[in-house]
Amino acid sequence: MPLFSFLLFVLVTYFTPGPNNIMAMALANQHGLQRTMTFCFGVGAGFFIIAFLCSLFHVMLTSVLPVIEFPLTLMGVGYMLYLAYKILTDKENNGGYRKENKNQFLLGFILQFVNPKGILTGITVVATFILPYYDSYVSYLLFSLFLGVAGVMSSFSWSLFGSIFQKLISRYRQPFNIIMAILLVYSAFSIFAH
Repeated sequence: MPLFSFLLFVLVTYFTPGPNNIMAMALANQHGLQRTMTFCFGVGAGFFIIAFLCSLFHVMLTSVLPVIEFPLTLMGVGYMLYLAYKILTDKENNGGYRKENKNQFLLGFILQFVNPKGILTGITVVATFILPYYDSYVSYLLFSLFLGVAGVMSSFSWSLFGSIFQKLISRYRQPFNIIMAILLVYSAFSIFAH
């Protein structure tokens, strides 16, 4: 396997701005780094499950994908627009932890399954870097764990940024929320461009 190309692909697809990272930064800014870690673990668990399922069912997924891609895209775009709306309408200025945001693990986990870009990334990384070089379930499991950890690390790095600048951003909460919402809307509609 071309290890450098694999790591570069993971770095670019996981650590660049996208729904997971934007949400992680916004949540850390609103609720602090410690409370956002559950979201990061949800993202990682979702990445792990998607990568492992893509490894196991690659042939089936590539034949079924044309049928489910458009409905999945619509669901993903709808969910990302909902998240953008929630960020945009957040009026909290003290970084409090509202009851509706307590299950951030589930939020991060579900986001992986309605994000067509994430699923296509999973299929791409499995088809390009894993299946041509490995054929054991143990290797599929290990690569899936690696991708899950990369998901936690990428969302954590963006959470860290949101947390570090929490005081600065809290002074500009409304413009920050508008920018985060616009970035999520952009991410949602950029899915149609691929």
